[in-house]
Amino acid sequence: MCGIAGIARRDGGPIDTVLLRRMTDVLAHRGPDGEGFHVTGSVGLGHRRLAIIDVVGGVQPMLSADGAVAITYNGEVYNFRELRSELEARGFRFRTTSDTEVVLHAYEAWGEEAPRRLRGMFAFAISDLRRRQLFLARDRAGIKPLVYSWDGRCLRFGSELKALLQDRALSRELDWSAVAEYFRHGYITSPRTIFTAIRKLPPASYLVCSLDRGEPRIARYWDLQFTPGTAMTEPDWIDRLGAVLDESVRMHMVADVPVGAFLSGGLDSSTVVAHMARLSRQPVRTFSIGFDEAEFDELDYARQVARRYSTDHVELVVKPDVVGILPRLAWQFAEPFADASAVPTYCVSKIAREHVTVALSGDGGDESFAGYRRYADALTLQRQAHRLRAVRPLVRLLAAAAPAGLRGRGHLALLGMTPLERYFRMVTYQSDASLGDLFTPEARSRLTSLTGPERFAHLAAASGTEDYLSRLQYIDIHHYLPDDILTKVDRTSMLVSLETRVPLLDHILMEHVAAMPPSLKFRSGTGKYALKQAVRDLLPPTILARSKMGFGMPLGRWFRNELKTFVTDLLLSSRARARGIVRPEAVSELLQRHADGRRDLSVAIWSLMCFELWCAEWLDR
Repeated sequence: MCGIAGIARRDGGPIDTVLLRRMTDVLAHRGPDGEGFHVTGSVGLGHRRLAIIDVVGGVQPMLSADGAVAITYNGEVYNFRELRSELEARGFRFRTTSDTEVVLHAYEAWGEEAPRRLRGMFAFAISDLRRRQLFLARDRAGIKPLVYSWDGRCLRFGSELKALLQDRALSRELDWSAVAEYFRHGYITSPRTIFTAIRKLPPASYLVCSLDRGEPRIARYWDLQFTPGTAMTEPDWIDRLGAVLDESVRMHMVADVPVGAFLSGGLDSSTVVAHMARLSRQPVRTFSIGFDEAEFDELDYARQVARRYSTDHVELVVKPDVVGILPRLAWQFAEPFADASAVPTYCVSKIAREHVTVALSGDGGDESFAGYRRYADALTLQRQAHRLRAVRPLVRLLAAAAPAGLRGRGHLALLGMTPLERYFRMVTYQSDASLGDLFTPEARSRLTSLTGPERFAHLAAASGTEDYLSRLQYIDIHHYLPDDILTKVDRTSMLVSLETRVPLLDHILMEHVAAMPPSLKFRSGTGKYALKQAVRDLLPPTILARSKMGFGMPLGRWFRNELKTFVTDLLLSSRARARGIVRPEAVSELLQRHADGRRDLSVAIWSLMCFELWCAEWLDR
C-alpha cells in the first residue's frame, strides 16, 4: 500500500516542489519503503511506497514509454495478470511485473473506461500530457481514500487530508454541515470533509481536470444494484457463492511479502481464514486481541478457528492506553472520527505488522449479507408500523405529546416515522433536538439545517429495488461502509504501514450477493443465511450460531472511573470553552448524567472527546 499526492496548476505558475515534498513526506507511514517525484510542466506527482508486488521494479511515479503519461498509484489490482495479457496482445510492452504498470497501460488503452476493467482496491492519479488532463480514480467500495481541493486555478490531491493541509494557503474554514453530520453519525460522508476547501472523491468515481479550461468533471463508473439476478435454486446460489468466495480470497492472497489475517472469531473473519487455510501450503498467520472484560472479549471463538486450521496464531489481551493513542489517531484521521473501535483496530494492526506486511480482514460482510442486528430491528418496526399506517399522524402526535422521560416514548416516535426516517434515526447518535442543545447559539446559527434523512431517501431511490431490507443495505454500503468502516481500517492499519485487504468487498462477490433474493440473506429473524450455508462445513457450529459482537471497548465504565478526570479536564478546559462551538453547560450535564449511572452516554462523550482532540491537533496549530 502507498501514499500519493500531487499538484496541477492552470495559471502557468511553476510547481512548488518544496510543498510537493511536504505533502508526500507527511504520508511516509503509508509508504516507508521509498519515495518518488515527477514534475513536468504544470503537474507534479509524489509517491510513498509500501512494496508488496514486484518489490524491486515497481518504483513510482511510473512513466509511459514516451514519458507523456505518468501515474502515482495506491492499491492492489488483483486481475492485473489477466489485464497484462490483454494489453500485451494490443501491443503494449512491459518493463516490470507490477500491477502499477498494468494500470498505467490500461489508462493508455481505455482512457476513462479503465477503472471499470480493474478488480481490486485503488486510488490513483495520472498526468496525461497527450490529452492535457489530470485523471483521478477511486475503487468501487471506497477501500482506498482520495481527497482533493480545487480553487479555480490549482488542483491538489492526496491520500489523506493532512497531505493537502501542508499547504498553508489552503483555507481551514469548517464545513458546518460536516460538523453536524459528525455529531450525528461519528463520521463525515463523501464528498464532504470537515473543511469546506477539501472534498473526498466518492467511491466508484473518477475526476478529470483539464490543464487548460473548465471545471473538474466527476463521473461515477459503477454502482451496486439490488435487482434480481438469474433465476437459480437455493443450492445453486449457495454453490456459486462458495466458488466466488474462494476465488476472491485466492486473489487477495497474491503478494511478494508475508500475508496474514485478522481473526476476531466472528463469522466474517473466520470465513476468510477458513478459505485462506484451504488455499495455502503454509499455516496461515492469524492475529487476535482480547480484553479483560468478558462482554468485550472474543478470544475463545478466535482460538476455535485457529485450532481447527492449525494457524500460526498470535493473540494478546490488551488494555489500550487510550490517553496515549487518541492524540495519535486524531493526527492520523485529520478530521473528526468517533468510531471507538478504531482503538482496538489500531492495536491489532500494530501486533500484525510485527509479523506480516499484508493482512486480510472480514470487513464488508455485514453490509453485503445483512448481518447487522439493526436490520432485524428495522424489519420488526416496519411490520409494527405497517399495522398502524392508517393512524400514523395520530401516532406522531402522541409521541410528540408524551413526556420526555416516559417509557416507550422513543419506540412510539419511531413507529410514527416513515421507513427511511425511522432507519435514519436508528443509526444516528444525536437527534436534531439534542444537537441543538449541544451547540452554542453562535455555532447553531452557522448550521443552515439540521435535517438529514433526505440523503437516505436519495440513496434508497437509487438502489433499484423496493425491498426494504435491500434498500437499507444499499444505504449502508454507500454511507456507513466507506466513511466509517473502511476509513477506520485504512487509517489505523496504514498508521503502522500494514496493508489491509477486504476480500468480502470484491465487486464480483458483492454483485452476486446483491442479486440474491433477500430471503437468502435474512431468514428466521437473522442475517447472513446464505453465507452460513456456504461455510457450514468449514467452521465450528459455535461460530455459525453465535450472535454478532462489535469490536468495542468498555467505555461506559472507563468514563466513570479511570478516564473520568481526563475527559472532564479535556472537555471543560479553557481552550475548549474558548472555541465557542459546544456549550460547557451541556457538556457538564452530560458528564454528570453518565457518572450518576442513570444512562450510558459514553458514545456522546467519546464523540466530544475525539472532536476536541482533533481541534487541538488541526485547528490550534
